[in-house]
Amino acid sequence: MKSLEEMIKKLPIEYEQEVQDFIEFILEKRVKKHKGKPKFDWGGALKHLKNYTSVELQHEISKLRTGEK
Repeated sequence: MKSLEEMIKKLPIEYEQEVQDFIEFILEKRVKKHKGKPKFDWGGALKHLKNYTSVELQHEISKLRTGEK
């Protein structure tokens, strides 16, 4: 099997930037996955809706989507 470097050298010059962009994308994606523990600072943001059941909330959302009152 050829090394990655050997394969890249055989590519036409116009593909070099595309390969570089793809490698940078992969590296950035890997770094983003390891950002640490998630923050739950949004917890309790919907406290005011605690009197609704899940079915009632679904109906309310449906009304908002369709423009129904």
